[in-house]
Amino acid sequence: MTTEKKVRTRFAPSPTGHLHIGNARTAVMNWIVARHHGGEFILRVEDTDRERSTRESEESILRDLAWLGLKWDEGPDRGGPHGPYRQSERLDLYRDRMSDLARSGRVYPCYCAPDELEARRQERLARGESPAYDGHCRELADAKRRAYESEGRVPAMRFRVEPGETRFHDLIKGPIGFANETIGDFVLSRGDGMPMYNFACVADDHDMEITHVIRGNDHVSNTPRQVLLYLALGWTPPAFAHIPMILGGDRERLSKRHGATSVDQYRAAGYLPEALVNFLSLLSWSSESGDEILGMERLVREFDFGRVSESPAVFNTEKLDWMNGQYLRALDPGRFCELALPFFGAAGAPAADIRKVTDLLQSAVDRLSQVPEKAAVFFAETVVPENAEAEAILRSPEARRIGEAFLGQTAPLVSWNSELFLAVMKEIQKGTGIKGKNLWMPIRVMLTGQVHGPELPKTAEILGREKCRRFVRESLERSGDG
Repeated sequence: MTTEKKVRTRFAPSPTGHLHIGNARTAVMNWIVARHHGGEFILRVEDTDRERSTRESEESILRDLAWLGLKWDEGPDRGGPHGPYRQSERLDLYRDRMSDLARSGRVYPCYCAPDELEARRQERLARGESPAYDGHCRELADAKRRAYESEGRVPAMRFRVEPGETRFHDLIKGPIGFANETIGDFVLSRGDGMPMYNFACVADDHDMEITHVIRGNDHVSNTPRQVLLYLALGWTPPAFAHIPMILGGDRERLSKRHGATSVDQYRAAGYLPEALVNFLSLLSWSSESGDEILGMERLVREFDFGRVSESPAVFNTEKLDWMNGQYLRALDPGRFCELALPFFGAAGAPAADIRKVTDLLQSAVDRLSQVPEKAAVFFAETVVPENAEAEAILRSPEARRIGEAFLGQTAPLVSWNSELFLAVMKEIQKGTGIKGKNLWMPIRVMLTGQVHGPELPKTAEILGREKCRRFVRESLERSGDG
């Protein structure tokens, strides 16, 4: 690869389900690298798995990528000079490449059935040998070939791997080498002519002029096969970078048992796309500045492969929540209200109160899905203590004195706001001598049922004087003989 070439990266999902968070991290890295170099980001759909691939999954993946803000320069929906961008529409191109390899003698038909392959593989493992293909069909006699075909066997096509070693340089891991005997002759296309991953991937990356292949560490073992194909076809391999895997908190590969695993689940939970991109970019990479809140402009400007760790990244949901909370609090209040509204669901609220509620909740939530729970107090017609701690606070001697004083102080008031609430609490403190936590915790539990929550004076203002008085009165009645 020459330095004069425009940098072109690609993200190539298989449309067999939702966009997994690990694949989204790969897309983020490819997008950042392309933009960092002023290059192009290509979207290619690898849909050769006819049984599992669906157009619905493809549309879902494209929707999630667009939501993340990862705009692609070429793709199945945008077109471009290197299309088609769906592998299922490139079959003629693969056949042409296979013909090129056949003319050079690098491929041969393999008639081995799956059960035969597995039996011989187990035999080799039992002898302590490499499980790679044993070359059974490599030099097959014509008579044997005809016999297999008379049985109705349709051959796969295998690539002929010669003895030696295949080496490549990884932008993260450095030099890597594989003994060719451990690779073995690998399948390029199935009996139905559908290309296998390594073959289609190489053909597409070359034809689409991809300069950097950035993908998960689980693809390292595919890379020597792809390098061999590049060389056999007379092409220069791209630069390779294998980013560390994402692990759950138990240090196992991230899976459904760790919670949400797809981008649409995080979207539904009320995470902001810019926060999720920021978080994913910091899995195994860090800015030289040490900053963690990095907008997309800074991510693009500051990225450097030299700062990508080789160690697996742990997906820390608490860290993501914290980061998302930072982004939520930085929003314009009107924008926060707009984003929060869909999460109220059936609870509803008078239009005049919604903005007051969202203004108060903006500093109290780390994801928008917390809005209904946090806002429930504003729509409740009765208050129930949330736990045993709250119950104990209501049963304290201070709680009864504070509640009775509150009812007395608020009885003559005709107006109500946060300032008047604070004035009432100041008078209660003077009259009872109760201060600090012992003063504020009981009234919070009486008004909200919660030990912790949004700013109490503003909460009381939104609830209104009559509701506050009713909640306090009901709390006193429940806790004794009030």
